[in-house]
Amino acid sequence: MAWNEPPGGNNDQDPWGNRDRNKKNDGPPELDDIIKDLSKKLNSWFGGGNNKGNGSGNDNSNGGGVGPLIAVVVIALLVFTGFNSVYTVDESERAVVLRLGEFSRVETPGLQFKIPYVDQIAGKVNVTQIREHSLQNSMLTADENIVTVSMTVEYLAADAKKFALNVRDPESTMAHAAESALRHVVGSARLEQILTTGRDQVQALVKERLQNYLDGYDVGVTLAQLKITDASPPSAVQDAFDDVIKAREDQQRLVNEAQAYANGIIPVAQGQAARQIAEAEAYRQEVVARAKGEANRFSALYTEYSKAPEITRQRLYLDTIESIYSTSSKVLVDVEGGNNMMYLPLDQLLKGQTGSAASSLTGGASSSLNNMSQSDVSNLTDQILREINRRNNQ
Repeated sequence: MAWNEPPGGNNDQDPWGNRDRNKKNDGPPELDDIIKDLSKKLNSWFGGGNNKGNGSGNDNSNGGGVGPLIAVVVIALLVFTGFNSVYTVDESERAVVLRLGEFSRVETPGLQFKIPYVDQIAGKVNVTQIREHSLQNSMLTADENIVTVSMTVEYLAADAKKFALNVRDPESTMAHAAESALRHVVGSARLEQILTTGRDQVQALVKERLQNYLDGYDVGVTLAQLKITDASPPSAVQDAFDDVIKAREDQQRLVNEAQAYANGIIPVAQGQAARQIAEAEAYRQEVVARAKGEANRFSALYTEYSKAPEITRQRLYLDTIESIYSTSSKVLVDVEGGNNMMYLPLDQLLKGQTGSAASSLTGGASSSLNNMSQSDVSNLTDQILREINRRNNQ
């Protein structure tokens, strides 16, 4: 009989195998029927099938009720165990695994497996994230002043095992260690140093001390950056400190201006000093050379003098007289038979002469009688002779 034919007779059967003609069949078996079949099989596996021979003929006996419950529990345990055996670790994380409560290993990123109920994930630590902690507090300096300091700490959980297991609360440990290191360094420094030029040094000391603290705690933390963002005195004395800072800035400005002036003056003075030294050296060399020349000349003259003393003495006398009177405009004439020496002021005698003749006589060492015209020489000679005759007649 086809599956879509209406039921009829005792042997009629629908496509789903339902033999009960008195029961309406609209589709596939119900979920309850499937569960009942599975329960019967599990009941038979766990000893529930012994209840069939009790003569009651009832499928809902006590043994049949316990079987489905056990089956559900077993399935749930299997599913839970399967899901609990697999876990994933992100690229930036490291998983710390405990086995029976004791450290076992650190898992790297990817799909990982563990033994259920034996292995336990103590924590997944992000080892690439820059963590940050900020604090602000008022502290006492070495010179007994109060300063308010703000600081920011950036750090990494470099060691996942130590970060997860060695300290119960690493974040709190970092906060307390940072404040302790800051107080220690600030308490050893002067207020002026913290507020002005010494802040970088204080910052470096705090970072070094904080890293030493963290290494001592073995917390697995590495400092990335530490920065003192602000340092200010109490508000009651803020104006006074502002005046001090302004005065210090003025001092620095004046020092810079003085240094600039010195940079402009010193090279000039050094140049002048070098020039004077060079001139003095040149003068020294000139004097030494002249002295050597005079000494050599004297040696040469002495050699000639030793050969002809009278002639050499006369020549030296004439050269000396010539050098003396070569630039003079006055003439002294020693007249034979006279009792005195005649003085001829040529400059006065030539006042009446032409300008060219006068300038040629009074122009210095380069002016001589050779530069005068013939008429000027004649006039000058006549004037000299008349003056000589006049004096002889007196």
